[in-house]
Amino acid sequence: MSPTQFSKIILRSRPVADIIPSENFQMEHAPLSSLVPGAKQVLVKVTYLSLDPAMRGWLRDERSYMPPVQIGETMRAGGLGVVVKAGEGSKFAEGDTISGFVGWAEYAVVDDDTSTKVEPPKGTDALDFLNTLGFPGLTAYFGLNDIGRAKKGETLVVSGAAGAVGSVVCQLGKRLGCTVIAIAGSPDKCEWLEKDLGVDKALNYKSPTFHEDWAALGYLDVFFDNVGGDILDFALTRLNRDARIVLCGCISQYNAAKPAGITAYSNLIAQRASMTGFGVFGFAERYPEAIADIGAGVADGSIKRKFHIVDGLAQAPEALCLLFTGGNTGKLVVKVSDGPIA
Repeated sequence: MSPTQFSKIILRSRPVADIIPSENFQMEHAPLSSLVPGAKQVLVKVTYLSLDPAMRGWLRDERSYMPPVQIGETMRAGGLGVVVKAGEGSKFAEGDTISGFVGWAEYAVVDDDTSTKVEPPKGTDALDFLNTLGFPGLTAYFGLNDIGRAKKGETLVVSGAAGAVGSVVCQLGKRLGCTVIAIAGSPDKCEWLEKDLGVDKALNYKSPTFHEDWAALGYLDVFFDNVGGDILDFALTRLNRDARIVLCGCISQYNAAKPAGITAYSNLIAQRASMTGFGVFGFAERYPEAIADIGAGVADGSIKRKFHIVDGLAQAPEALCLLFTGGNTGKLVVKVSDGPIA
């Protein structure tokens, strides 16, 4: 029997500092008949949601690369869905699996022009399009190659290395022939990075000797930063001449009412280094290039991936908090419903 209602989670209030799921989000129910795809739109049954650090920025009422989620709106999120009904002129057909901004909901209407039919390369599956073949992998690929300009023989340091983006950066760096130093927040994560992903050294930033351990490894050529704060500031003291700092995220500061600044920036001048922020959407025309390259690595086993799967739409608010406490290893996703992933 087809459902008559669907559940969605809306933004109830904006978090000031840490996200408080019970205060900031609210589950609502609506008639499925209210979702009618228009021209070049499709109605999808959501199967998986991607949880990403960038979502914290979307909760702020401020100017950014995407408009903020408004109070009362369904929480924005990328994800996977199966097409239930296609609107007039849609490029998709019933039964297609698509990736796009589906939001925290069991069903959603999405636009053709912001969605992609998922056609996994050999050796991969649809869920990879939320990880290595999706925005995390694309961010790693273009951030490391185009912004970081990493090359063989250089030393690459990656913060947030056990996360979805960082873990791909580490592996791409090793494939380029870099010496890769990974920074993570627990012994288990460091062990995974060294033994499974093959980084040269993993450092636990919670260790009392973290700064000394890092300094003992020498200077860096590329710093791929996902966390900001103290780790970024210390990285500025470890620069080789012409080093490149890739500003991908600042997860340590997203929940801060007043984010911490940096003090060691004069080393950028002394070492003729550069520090560049970027967003993956600027590389949209080259996504197929990255998907083909990373997909080949996943298929032959040279690029590994790991998922942290949380079951149930209702768990999405609590699960989002894991990103800011270091509670996940690998790509964090929420399973909303059963659906094809192959």
